[in-house]
Amino acid sequence: MSALAGKVALITGGSRGIGRATAVRLARDGSRIALNYKGNAAAAEEAKHLVELTGSTAALIQGDVSQDGEAERVMKEALEFGGGRLDILVNNAGITRDNLLLRMSAEEWDAVLDLNLRGTFLITKAAMRPMMKQRAGRIVNVSSITGLVGNAGQANYSAAKAGVIGFTKTVAREMASRNITVNAVAPGFVPTDLTDALPQEVKDALLKQIPLGRFGAAEDIANAIAFLASDDAAYITGQVLVVDGGMVT
Repeated sequence: MSALAGKVALITGGSRGIGRATAVRLARDGSRIALNYKGNAAAAEEAKHLVELTGSTAALIQGDVSQDGEAERVMKEALEFGGGRLDILVNNAGITRDNLLLRMSAEEWDAVLDLNLRGTFLITKAAMRPMMKQRAGRIVNVSSITGLVGNAGQANYSAAKAGVIGFTKTVAREMASRNITVNAVAPGFVPTDLTDALPQEVKDALLKQIPLGRFGAAEDIANAIAFLASDDAAYITGQVLVVDGGMVT
């Protein structure tokens, strides 16, 4: 039996891309999945169906985790689904609003910082009480290699993802005494809905920078998240696991 059997996991931004792949991977390992999504109900239903195909159970929880009241409600519904428990939190919800800094509006900056960083803060804070009561928990935050090295046209996204790394390291120190680990994954280039709009010449240039010679798949990131959520990673906290095919060395 998998070490994740019977665990309850909440995944924000769980309807598509890395979030959906993580939901399926954790479900395949035996976890019950609370899928948070912001607006795309059809994609959320599809993700729920894929989770249920593994033999696990899933609940859909609509909500914008960047809003105080919404984050608290999402956590409340996740706990109800889990019978009062929350074993794993995966902070994956995120957006991009790319633009060169000289052209970037305050609205584009705020939108990205609000969901990618503020949302991570709010839902993690909401998870603290049940995890502290259990004296156990795994939190995995999805950052990005842009949070480590930056990327032209993504000052807002890079700042948010760098903030996620600093947040991860601090919360790891605060929660370690309660047996709660907090880690981050930093994906490289993974084709998702967020990257589909990039011009082909940009994608070709990116591919040349990857020593393994291929783009990542959402499943590659999901595998890393599943590891950090497992007991195999029980002595790992405050770390950033880069999953990028060797792009950043």
